[in-house]
Amino acid sequence: MKLSIKRTVEGLLELQKSGNSATILGIGPMSKNCLQASLELSNDDDYPVMFIASRNQVDMDELGGGYVNGWNQFTFVEAVKEVAEKINYNGLYYICRDHGGPWQRDKERNDHLPVEKAMEIGKKSYIADIESGFDLLMIDPTKDPFEMGKVIPLDVVLERTVDLIEFCEKERKARNLPEIGYEVGTEETNGGLTTTETYETFINRLQVELEKRDLPMPTFIVGQTGTLVKRTEQAGKFNFKNAYDLAQMAKRYGVGLKEHNGDYLDDVSLLEHIPSDIAATNVAPQYGTEETRAYLKLAALEEKLAENELVVNKSNTRAVLLDHAINSERWRKWMTGDQRNLTTKEITADPKLSDEILDIAGHYTFNDDEVKVEIEKMYTNLSKVNVDGQRYVIDHIKRPIRDYAECYNLRGATTRIKNSLK
Repeated sequence: MKLSIKRTVEGLLELQKSGNSATILGIGPMSKNCLQASLELSNDDDYPVMFIASRNQVDMDELGGGYVNGWNQFTFVEAVKEVAEKINYNGLYYICRDHGGPWQRDKERNDHLPVEKAMEIGKKSYIADIESGFDLLMIDPTKDPFEMGKVIPLDVVLERTVDLIEFCEKERKARNLPEIGYEVGTEETNGGLTTTETYETFINRLQVELEKRDLPMPTFIVGQTGTLVKRTEQAGKFNFKNAYDLAQMAKRYGVGLKEHNGDYLDDVSLLEHIPSDIAATNVAPQYGTEETRAYLKLAALEEKLAENELVVNKSNTRAVLLDHAINSERWRKWMTGDQRNLTTKEITADPKLSDEILDIAGHYTFNDDEVKVEIEKMYTNLSKVNVDGQRYVIDHIKRPIRDYAECYNLRGATTRIKNSLK
């Protein structure tokens, strides 16, 4: 029987006492290639992996589906199973909802849906998560469009969090499904747990309210460790003391500290995660960017082969990726200052800026039909000169995942966790 994510985190917290723990990676499932890269490394090095899907990435068809492969919850779960079977995977992976709840799709916020409607849609999405077999649900009711730029009152965050956990537990039990884990809190500053005092107040009050309703404590609580992603870089600074204090506080309640925005961290910051007792880190856009970079390197190779007449009908991969990345407009959330308001004309007139936008937003376009056609054409061209393009892409994505896994002491973690629970 599969070890539940709650038990896995209990094992991690036990291992922290002996100094031989690990920090689990939560990986944004940007593509099937990303799934395969993650599962191959997890299989080879014996550590658990989490796939963390936001509602913009994976959601019900009737709510707009997701930009990642057009996956809904069921087709996403099936895709992970297919990749696992393809590579004879025998490790431990978890399907996780990242930022579930009301207003968590861009459209819901932009439409300023009223509270009741937003909660109804958030609950509907959670039911699909539960029915499709998700292992962990993040309960995040802090994206309130009526409070944008303000700190959402802790009482409101607390009340909505408990109500949503109660709803999900009721739906899970009604379907006689196995235990699932919950993740609470958010890395965002509006309603986020930005100080150790607020953090402990939140956990303490949450515990009281959950016990009143006979509900489980969360598996993870998200705390601010100083990380912040902008463009394709780590714009924040990892704060060891804050991370350590938050982790110790969470452990007193039997909960693991989860860090968000863990992309592009340097090795020293990564190595600090074990002594700071962070149970898990989410990394998403970085792996999408790595895949984009892999395609661009293959496109550069294809260009050279064409110059030497080894490719006669070259694909248009780079230009199509760039065009779709700019027009996706999803790069805006990663920019700073006035650059969030750039026009298409301004970007295309500036080659350096165009390259930056492609680096940031290329992964949002992998499921666009025109992009897929060009990539397949490029793969076919390269295969004629004995270059396996897809294999190269998968291995390219593996590079940063491997760096994190090494610093996070993940090799052999599944066996250590299981042994700690005996």
